[in-house]
Order: sequence, then structure tokens, then C-alpha cells
Amino acid sequence: MNEWLLIIGMMALTFIPRYLPIAMAGKFKIPPLLGRALEFVPIAVLTAIISQTSLVHEGELDLAFTNPYLYALVAAVITAWVTKHTFKTIVIGLVVYAIAFVLN
Repeated sequence: MNEWLLIIGMMALTFIPRYLPIAMAGKFKIPPLLGRALEFVPIAVLTAIISQTSLVHEGELDLAFTNPYLYALVAAVITAWVTKHTFKTIVIGLVVYAIAFVLN
């Protein structure tokens, strides 16, 4: 019986947070300041994921010249800053990573 309670509990904990925003959509108005702030959430989360993946290995900061992720990260940041084009940034980052990975 405990297994069923566990399964039902996990189902509820997975379903409710996904259903609530859909159920509440249109019921209240988000203030403009909060709406503008929420526009930055996806890029902030993506930046946190990418920087952690690129710079931290085995629990330690890895800024060594043998880190191919570091070269790709720098190339992608420069490309994004200069071109402001997402697809070019991804392609340049992947190409630089592949080259750095092969050379190391």
C-alpha cells in the first residue's frame, strides 16, 4: 500500500505545479514591472546552467588552458556580443569546442 501512496504523491507533486499556471492564466493581471522582470528569467537560468557546465568540473573551478569548454564559452560570448544572432553563436561555440577538444 505504501508504494501506491508514494506513486499518487509523486503524481500530485508533479501535476499540481504544472497545472496551476494554466488554471490561473487570465484570472489575474501581472504588474508591468514584474512582467518585465520575468522576461529575464529564461536567459538567467540558461546562463547559470551553461557557465556551471563550462567552468566547474569535479566540483572545482576549471580555468586551465586544457579546458575545451572554456574556449567555446569565450568564442560564443564574443560571437553573441558582436552578432547578436543566436544560431551563429551556437554554431561558432560548437565548432570552437570541437576544435579545442580534438587538439587537447
